[in-house]
Amino acid sequence: MAGLTPNTPNPTEIKLHQTSRVMEIAFDNGSAFRLPYEFLRVYSPSAEVRGHGPGQETLQLGKKDVEVVDLQPVGQYAVKLVFSDGHDTGIYSWDLLYDMGMHQDAMWMDYLGRVKSNCASRTAAAQGGMCGGIDTDDHHHGGGGSHGGGHGGCGCH
Repeated sequence: MAGLTPNTPNPTEIKLHQTSRVMEIAFDNGSAFRLPYEFLRVYSPSAEVRGHGPGQETLQLGKKDVEVVDLQPVGQYAVKLVFSDGHDTGIYSWDLLYDMGMHQDAMWMDYLGRVKSNCASRTAAAQGGMCGGIDTDDHHHGGGGSHGGGHGGCGCH
């Protein structure tokens, strides 16, 4: 989704709502979406997040309070978002933003599931600690019983 496909609607308006940390985008087909900054950040199209191929994705954690500090046009087909955590390498094409809006609920549930399965947190301050009600510093599962110095099969650290 690097470019604009012929049947993707064009955006008519993009608004950044800093208090609620939401980007509102309206398209010329009447569709409009409210995409939280955290959602945009954890699904950044950058190689840093997505990797260079299937299976190389990096789960983004601790992004609950991230903000968009700048939005820059990229030609006639995309915008570049600059986030408060310094991330600025994702180019969000119109087709990507439209697709994200159309599939936001499923994508968000998938993200939350991956966070949970990694015993992680959406907030930076809450990383590590508890996994399914069990202290992850002492409990290791999924790794065949090997003790990996705090790196159990749940990916908690």
